[in-house]
Amino acid sequence: MKSMRDIMTTNVETCSADDSVHEAAVKMKNLDVGAIPVVDGQKNLMGIVTDRDLVIRGYASKKSDSAKIQEVMSNDMVSVSPDTDIQEASQIMADKQIRRLPVAENGKLVGIVSLGDLSLDQKSDQAAGHALGQISEHQHNELH
Repeated sequence: MKSMRDIMTTNVETCSADDSVHEAAVKMKNLDVGAIPVVDGQKNLMGIVTDRDLVIRGYASKKSDSAKIQEVMSNDMVSVSPDTDIQEASQIMADKQIRRLPVAENGKLVGIVSLGDLSLDQKSDQAAGHALGQISEHQHNELH
């Protein structure tokens, strides 16, 4: 069975905890992504900042553009190792209601996997569909 190592994106753009909310938002816009891992100078994974974090914990909480990422990032995020198999990662994404999953080895960021990455692999397409269904169902229920 394939693992995260086989499908993960390895050239991951990151932010530091000291970057500003504005810098993260611009980076997301330029890269057309909704989440960026936050790492320290040695690439140790500290958290992740999502577009939702910027809105809810940032702008809606009246943080300024110059507020530090560490004030708004999710530091209780989930990551997996490069050897985690696709089915397990899909289940984690469904259970935790996440669309992007950082991949870390010995605490250092080595990649990231999205639902899109899972769906590109034929064998994991069904797992990705299940995870997306679980995530979408949960989000739909939150709206009602």
